Amino acid sequence: MATEELLVTLRHNPGIDPVLSVWGWEIPLYLYLGGLTAGLMVFAAVIVLARREEQAPFAGRQAILLAPLVLSAGMLFLFLDLSHKLYVYRFYTTFEPTSPMSWGAWFLLLVYPASIALILASLRAGYPALAAQAARVPGMSALMNAAERGRRPIAAVTLVSGAALGVYTGILLSAFNARPFWNSGVLGPLFLVSGLSTAAALIVLAARFHHEEKTLFTRIDIGLILAELVLVALLLVSLATGSAVQVEAAREVFSGEQALAFWVLFVGLGLLVPLGLEVLELRGICLWFLAAPLLILVGGYLLREITVDIGQRTAYQQYVEEYDARWLERLNSTRE
Repeated sequence: MATEELLVTLRHNPGIDPVLSVWGWEIPLYLYLGGLTAGLMVFAAVIVLARREEQAPFAGRQAILLAPLVLSAGMLFLFLDLSHKLYVYRFYTTFEPTSPMSWGAWFLLLVYPASIALILASLRAGYPALAAQAARVPGMSALMNAAERGRRPIAAVTLVSGAALGVYTGILLSAFNARPFWNSGVLGPLFLVSGLSTAAALIVLAARFHHEEKTLFTRIDIGLILAELVLVALLLVSLATGSAVQVEAAREVFSGEQALAFWVLFVGLGLLVPLGLEVLELRGICLWFLAAPLLILVGGYLLREITVDIGQRTAYQQYVEEYDARWLERLNSTRE
């Protein structure tokens, strides 16, 4: 029996050996789209609260329409990751206070009403043709009127919901104590700032013909990229000065399989290059307008993809090193 327990708990199990690979491409995409949604909600709310819709018409009146659409796409990828898709309803038949996933499942449902309420408050100003069509639905005009009257309180709720959503995408990983690369308090703020940066990049793309708004969000994005670089440095320093397993996890970034992708693709092309391009653009030197925002959008995804991959490769106990095929031979011989 003891030998069977060793074989069951120490291995070889697909998806676990030689490294944990339970989460595939769906989870990084879910985290990425969740962060982008958070950024869109935060910026839409801030512009409304600051009464700067004339300076930033897309961010203040139109961007919020994308939030539930982008979040729904992220939820679709989360659904695709489930092994037993027909049991997805069970997330909502219980609530586990100690489970970040349980909190997230319920919180994601609460994000929708906040964003939809701000959409109703902004529809006539941002999408007049769509608002006219919506007004034909019985009771919709009254809903839009009520939302417009309470636009600022709705924006305040949207701001809090968006910020919480952005932080949650990082907390979802950092709550896994057994994964040293994820188990850091920096991950929540890092994912929030990254989500804000990708949202700012998307707004820059959409507002390319509105010079004042494009300039405003280019400046905002420069600050966010600098903050992201600081948070990345803090994450690596906290790992490199931590316990032995955390130092081993940090080694994955400097010399592991994802080192090239992390430094060249994410830090280099995803942060430093667009940072330089945006600084040059503010000084009147525009090399290629689309380059900086597109690189930022790709870099935001790479951060999640690399983080999820490294986190699954690192653990406090590398059980695979304890596996010995002779255990299976001994078990077979005893059964014979």
